Amino acid sequence: MMSGLPSPETGAEEMEAIARDEIARMPEELQAHLGNVVIRVEDFADREVLDSLGIPDPWNLSGLYQGVALPHQSALDVRQEMDMIFLYRRPILAESATTGVALETLVRHVLVHEVGHHFGFSDEDMHRLEDDAARAGDD
Repeated sequence: MMSGLPSPETGAEEMEAIARDEIARMPEELQAHLGNVVIRVEDFADREVLDSLGIPDPWNLSGLYQGVALPHQSALDVRQEMDMIFLYRRPILAESATTGVALETLVRHVLVHEVGHHFGFSDEDMHRLEDDAARAGDD
């Protein structure tokens, strides 16, 4: 895994690989519920998504969970769409370059937040999960 600042050429495939590595560091009981969640890396959110969230500037959105949170799912529901986590590559790379925060750290932060939406977690739960993932990465 790379560390430090990313190159502006860091591609979607490399960022997806980092995301998969970070998911592998999450507790197994969470990983068991993420197998059907698709990770997609795109340069930016599209205008429809930004407008629906009231975000005028695409540089201000680094990730998005799209789906039905686990607590709201029912075995009787017929799902038309898959649960997805979007990572928006260019805003993440720009944040890394301007803050000096390592790419892996930022990807972990965005993933924890979006995984938290999938599980219906509180902000406190998300902070604890992110801290646990960071400690696992230090091992």
